[in-house]
Amino acid sequence: MSKKVYTAADIEALIKSGKSAADLPQGVVLTPSAKDILRGTGSVVRTSAAPAASSSEPILPDYEFHWTPGSDPKTPAEINAFFQSPAITELKHRMVEIGQRMWNREYTDGNGGNLTIRVGDNLVLCTPTLVSKGFMTVEQMCLVDMEGVQLAGKYKRTSECMTHLAIMKRQPKAKACCHAHPPHGTAFAVAGVQPPTCMIPEAEVFLGQIGMSQYQTPGTPANAEAVGEAAVDHMAVLMVNHGAITWGKDIEDAYWKMENVESYCKTIWVASQLNGGKLLTITGGQAKELIDLRKTLGMDDKRASFTECQLCDNDGFSPGTVCHIPDSQTKASTGATDPEAEKLVQAITDQILASMK
Repeated sequence: MSKKVYTAADIEALIKSGKSAADLPQGVVLTPSAKDILRGTGSVVRTSAAPAASSSEPILPDYEFHWTPGSDPKTPAEINAFFQSPAITELKHRMVEIGQRMWNREYTDGNGGNLTIRVGDNLVLCTPTLVSKGFMTVEQMCLVDMEGVQLAGKYKRTSECMTHLAIMKRQPKAKACCHAHPPHGTAFAVAGVQPPTCMIPEAEVFLGQIGMSQYQTPGTPANAEAVGEAAVDHMAVLMVNHGAITWGKDIEDAYWKMENVESYCKTIWVASQLNGGKLLTITGGQAKELIDLRKTLGMDDKRASFTECQLCDNDGFSPGTVCHIPDSQTKASTGATDPEAEKLVQAITDQILASMK
């Protein structure tokens, strides 16, 4: 018999009635927002999806879905039972809530954007087509195989899940994907400008270098191919003239990277309006330290083999950036000028003034 799923509204009603987490049935399934409310009250409850940890052992949040290789359900009855199971139902709730967060932050409009979570060797949860991400329901989620064939769910799956699957096929660490059209990130995509690196430490650690894929019609095999290749070495990809797609070890991780992309692109755009568009960078050595930190967090980075002088190369970014060079690599500034350079500048100036006359 399936276990009851408690939503945020159910927990709020429980608390208002004077009860606490201790009054919940053993092994109850809680939605992510219900867990957040309980954490806010200081209550702890053991669920079927998350075993209790020792009170003396600090833990890190982990939303990754783990399955046993070779254990995918096969028959229609097995697939349906899996699709309706408490663990998968909890993931559906999380997808619905993340869709609401995307819509509230104006990362999507109309029925744009989509989400996927890999839940088996050949099984992927995905959002439906032609439904606003801000108003999805758990009943509208879909289950497809790695070729995009829909296996469960009465609503039709999004056509763009093929792009997500292309990423998952090429990058085993991609267990979830988030696609949206955040305004500032999409503006960089429309301009065909790859965001620069070595600007903000948090972006270097949690996002890494943002990739670019050339425009292909959304939902087509060509688009899946282009984005899939770009995503092998980049956890975030700007699709030219389209939007952004991010991947992570779980759907929360993938969504956070979408927030990272939009915040980073917005900050860079605002900064480019200041100081004549000259943006400062950290040093290549400092960037290498951040890339090493990414590695300790389990995130690969193709730049790990780059030399320090390659790490902060933003020549393709406009307006130009001023790369920081350690003082040990430069002579102390004395304020003196190069006489030969001054003569050259004066000669060019004279020529320009003569031509204007």
